[in-house]
Amino acid sequence: MGKFYITTPIYYVNDKPHIGHAYTTFVADVFARWYRLNGENVFFLTGTDEHGGKIEKSALEKGKTPKELVDENSDKYRQVWEKLNISYNRFIRTTDYSHEKAVKLFLQKVWDNGDIYKGEYTGFYCLPDERYITESELLDGKCPTCGREVQKISEEAYFFRLSKYKDKIVDAITNGFIIPEKNANEILSRLNGELKDLDITRKNVSWGIKFPFDESHSVYVWFDALINYLSGLDWPDGENVKTFWPADIHLVGKEIVWFHSVIWPAMLFSAGIPVPKRIVAHAWWTVDGKKMSKSIGNVVNPIDMVEKYGADAFRYFLIREKPVWDDGDFSESALKNRINGELMSDLSNLVARVLTLAEKFKGKITGNPDLEGFIDEEKVRAAFDNYDPYSAINLIFEGIRKVNKYFNDKKPWTLEGEDLSNVLYNAIEAIRIISIFLSPFMPETSEKIERMLSVDTQTLKDAHFKTNVDSVKRGENLFNKVD
Repeated sequence: MGKFYITTPIYYVNDKPHIGHAYTTFVADVFARWYRLNGENVFFLTGTDEHGGKIEKSALEKGKTPKELVDENSDKYRQVWEKLNISYNRFIRTTDYSHEKAVKLFLQKVWDNGDIYKGEYTGFYCLPDERYITESELLDGKCPTCGREVQKISEEAYFFRLSKYKDKIVDAITNGFIIPEKNANEILSRLNGELKDLDITRKNVSWGIKFPFDESHSVYVWFDALINYLSGLDWPDGENVKTFWPADIHLVGKEIVWFHSVIWPAMLFSAGIPVPKRIVAHAWWTVDGKKMSKSIGNVVNPIDMVEKYGADAFRYFLIREKPVWDDGDFSESALKNRINGELMSDLSNLVARVLTLAEKFKGKITGNPDLEGFIDEEKVRAAFDNYDPYSAINLIFEGIRKVNKYFNDKKPWTLEGEDLSNVLYNAIEAIRIISIFLSPFMPETSEKIERMLSVDTQTLKDAHFKTNVDSVKRGENLFNKVD
């Protein structure tokens, strides 16, 4: 049995989850479920990032302590992930004592390696993004990431010798460290210039982990947060870190690739820890053609979508609508079209038609496997190996359309006896195999099909035609038309 360790970024708890958070977490969940389906030993980590000046400021505005605010908002993420059937193994919080302990131990290793020194930071700082920005990075005098105003600051700080590891970082990136290539090229372009050392403490932020070598400082929130990928495995001595590190995939939005592909590996090089295998960057969602914005009022609440359309329909739409590395546009009309099209017409109607006939059939349903290989398993595997669940789900629905065509061409409602049995056998076994391939994407739907077919939880080893069909029960429609 192999191992597979996948992470999402830990989400900043100054606000509630939106479609962007949901998309990242869905994609990670699909990978985790796929590798479990393959019999791999999987660890899936997600959680919340809970320190920094932005939290401190937000809590003050709301009349709460920072701890009250982060407890409240972190719980919102847990609740949303439960509604969306996210199968994480651990939900980590940067306010966990075990994480704070790991951060201080990590800093000690970097300190002992001579990679931390005291200096003066003069430059710009974006509070919403908790990010230091050089003058050359400003866009029209504002933060290049979020477009907000920045603060010009000058303060005492401790620095990490990031520049020391530039050559090793460039070497990793040129050898496939970042997926897709276009994001790798963007980072390499930035690295063509000077790579400055990173200030890793804040003097005037009290809501953070105290810098162990000078407690008048707190640890910079990004330096603190990145270490969650180790602390979530009980680094340094836990069994999980021995089993699962290095990470197979750090899944991140394209806006934070720099932190994960430059700062994080440099930190690990300094601490003498192996770097992750891949940084996989996904693109963004707009809503009805516009950037999501609270001021516009177009921020999509995942819970609203689940309550209206169901978790599996929402999951399916986000994976099916666009490739991971291309930007996409969300609209409820597009979601409804997917439900009324592929989910209802192609999948749900197929299951209903086949099982309605099967329930009426007298005798044992057997036959010859006319549809063996209707889903190209090797191509689906290759899609996942290429970090491309979008292509994988397309291949699965190509297979579903083949089964529909087979069923329509055979016209089983005109058949009887062995001829009818053979068509039902092929259609039912195909539906069972479909449920296996769909399980990473739509776990509830997969479980419903398994109950209809009286089969237990399956793995990819079961994705072949059996000699006979167990008892079947049609049950309710998998999906219904939405207006």
